[in-house]
Amino acid sequence: MSTTAATLPRPPQPARASFGVLGAISTAHMINDMMQSLIIAIYPILKGEFSLSFAQIGLITLTYQLTASLFQPLVGLYTDRKPLPRSLPAGMTFTLCGLLLLAYSPNFASVLLAAALVGTGSSIFHPESSRIARMASGGQHGLAQSLFQVGGNTGSALGPLVAAAVIVPHGKDSVAWFGLVALVGIVLLLQVSKWYATHHVAAAKGALRATPSTLTRGQVSGAVAVLLVLIFSKYFYIASISTFYTFYLIGKFGLTVQSAQMHLFIFLAASAAGTLIGGPVGDRIGRKPVIWGSILGVAPFALALPHVGLAWTTTFTVLIGLILSSAFSAILVYAQELIPGKVGAVSGLFFGFAFGMGGLGAAALGLLADSRSIDFVYSVCAYLPLLGVVAILLPDVRKKKTHA
Repeated sequence: MSTTAATLPRPPQPARASFGVLGAISTAHMINDMMQSLIIAIYPILKGEFSLSFAQIGLITLTYQLTASLFQPLVGLYTDRKPLPRSLPAGMTFTLCGLLLLAYSPNFASVLLAAALVGTGSSIFHPESSRIARMASGGQHGLAQSLFQVGGNTGSALGPLVAAAVIVPHGKDSVAWFGLVALVGIVLLLQVSKWYATHHVAAAKGALRATPSTLTRGQVSGAVAVLLVLIFSKYFYIASISTFYTFYLIGKFGLTVQSAQMHLFIFLAASAAGTLIGGPVGDRIGRKPVIWGSILGVAPFALALPHVGLAWTTTFTVLIGLILSSAFSAILVYAQELIPGKVGAVSGLFFGFAFGMGGLGAAALGLLADSRSIDFVYSVCAYLPLLGVVAILLPDVRKKKTHA
């Protein structure tokens, strides 16, 4: 018996999360998204310098978001078949070029081109970096995606803060100084790409061994459609805050540009905190309850927001940021579990759709703000989180796998 036992193969040891890699890719995500959020943060400066309408402000966001959204699924599909470790620093280089062009843009057309370059960098960065987060997760997929996402949310929150501290006092040209931060991101991503180059072969073998979904093709398609509706709800609503919140605060409460940007920072910081919570909670209790609660849960605060004073506006936007931001990590991991072995394609599709909805939302809401008012925009958008009720249609992926 002892001889037989000695010859039996040992059970495989559970993989451990590579927190060094997760920390590096999260930091790179922070840098990438801070560069992007600088565009949004200096909208009041651009509006004044080029005499822009709200529709033109929305068009800047649309240009950036559409460039990011259209390319991401294509990047994901291609890198599922042929990983490109060096694409990560290349993506950050596009962002750097866009940032420098933005700093010295002489007209509105060059601002749009700068936004397009930044969007292109984002489209290259997100699918591959999301794949790396999953590779380094050690099986804790929700935690890994949350750590990755919190880097991006933190960067988005820092954008208005550094804009208020640096760009507003020193002018649009000072955006160029943040090119140094982008260079740091390029160096960091060169190191991450070396780790990726040595691990993607093993990851590809793991993808081939991935447990196939027990759901039918129709169930998978239906679940993906529900997830896309939820993304639409979340990112159209987020567009109303990220693009127009500073104008809303300035117009309704008479805040200065710097004070309004600080309030935007508070909202984005709350979003970063919520992102960090959503993934681990999803690992523990399942993705569906997190998705359900995070979208529908903000509805009462969104409905009340247009009717309250400054103090409650700040409080409600913090709660909205905390609750709503927990959704994306859960949605992304849920989708990856729906379609095993297609991490790049799934990540590209959902990141791309999220960016696209944010861009379309900004453009549509900009037109609405010009024709009616910013206050009217917030009154209409207040109903978007109610679409979270469709999450009840999602199948329980964990339960299906357990009974298989």
